[in-house]
Amino acid sequence: MGGNRIFTGLNVILDGQPRPATVIVDAETGKITQVRDGTSARTDFPDTTDADWLDAADKYILPGIVDAHVHLNEPGRTDWEGFWTGTRAAASGGVTTVVDMPLNSIPPTTTVANLEEKRAAARGQCWTDVAFWGGVIPGNQAHLKPLIDAGVKGFKCFLIESGVDEFPCVNESDLRLAMDEIKDTSTVLCFHAELETTPAPAAPTEPAEPADPTLYSTFLASRPPSLEVAAIALITRLHAQHPALRLHVVHLSAAAALPLVRAAQAARLPLTVETCFHYLALAAGAVPRGRPEFKCCPPIRDEANRDALWAALADGTVDCVVSDHSPCVAALKRTEDGDVMRAWGGISTLGLGLGLLWTEARRRGFGIESIVEWLCVRTARHAGLAERKGRIAEGFDADLVVWDPDATFQVTKESLNFKNKLTPYEGLELTGKVLKTFVRGKMVYNAAEADGFKGLEPVGVLL
Repeated sequence: MGGNRIFTGLNVILDGQPRPATVIVDAETGKITQVRDGTSARTDFPDTTDADWLDAADKYILPGIVDAHVHLNEPGRTDWEGFWTGTRAAASGGVTTVVDMPLNSIPPTTTVANLEEKRAAARGQCWTDVAFWGGVIPGNQAHLKPLIDAGVKGFKCFLIESGVDEFPCVNESDLRLAMDEIKDTSTVLCFHAELETTPAPAAPTEPAEPADPTLYSTFLASRPPSLEVAAIALITRLHAQHPALRLHVVHLSAAAALPLVRAAQAARLPLTVETCFHYLALAAGAVPRGRPEFKCCPPIRDEANRDALWAALADGTVDCVVSDHSPCVAALKRTEDGDVMRAWGGISTLGLGLGLLWTEARRRGFGIESIVEWLCVRTARHAGLAERKGRIAEGFDADLVVWDPDATFQVTKESLNFKNKLTPYEGLELTGKVLKTFVRGKMVYNAAEADGFKGLEPVGVLL
């Protein structure tokens, strides 16, 4: 199959700015071969079929979103989520590349053999392109360079228990071994940055009244900002001893840790930071009682903390925004008894991130150029995909999203495309609707169809 596919419109995002342009895509390779200034007429491309022509008119054409923090859980916990359902949900929200986290699947991505098992499970199921993070756990440092050679985009570790037995947390000694192993590579080491440093308090002489486990405030008190501050203090101290190694803090929630991040960045250490849609769109004070759908680790914090995270995004201290889509089955979320303390910690977001961020960002005065920077450009760079993903430019994959910035939609259970339809966002009205999603020039989502996927096929590849 040869020929071109043509995408034209008045608001194509090029280098962050919307302007009239025409994007020409090689239909066989899925690569952008040319970007022309100005819109084009159908008669300008007489050899192109109607199926290979798209005029977005005044709707926006965005680069596909790169979600660099997703738990797809397959194999092993496919009843929580899987490649088919997770990537369909991603495509419905304008995500064209997901980077899968190394834990919650069984086996975890901590050896090359485990990576190959995960890739075998993914083949033929993916509606978006998929890349993989590797994992750092105690004792697996000899596997890190082979994993790099096998194609992982970097590594994730936990400084606090992860919640699954097959992915234990690391201590400072483990970290030193791992960092020594990868210090001369171009990879990145990512941290779940919570660290318990104080011993448990002595038992009181009189038993205290037990805290209500259905209150979000009870959970919030159990994961204070000091855990993130302690973790990032350790990370930056170790970073000073390995100043050439790229380090990254995943899902930062505590604004109290931002001074440490700023100090490291001022010292020119290559430290980057992500935050999540839920920390920017939600606040602890508005979480209803008995709603474990809002539980995540680290937790959603108060409104002042949320404002500080937005300010850190604006000034570049925080680099990018991801979903940390971390689903589970309903029984583990404990929706029947509302026990937040015993519920699985994770928020399901795939398909909703662009709407969540745009709705809040526009209210705060940010434009689409900021959204594209945070969701596309910087996430692609972080995941080592900046040479082919995150921008609309010649030589890049034709990952494109047709988007209406003014259309509104309500989040309903029926509209969710991930497997277990539990999310704190149900009932919200969001602004900014994805109309069509294309992966390497091929349509993988069409909002005009009842389910969004009629007549379409999964075309994602493993990166």
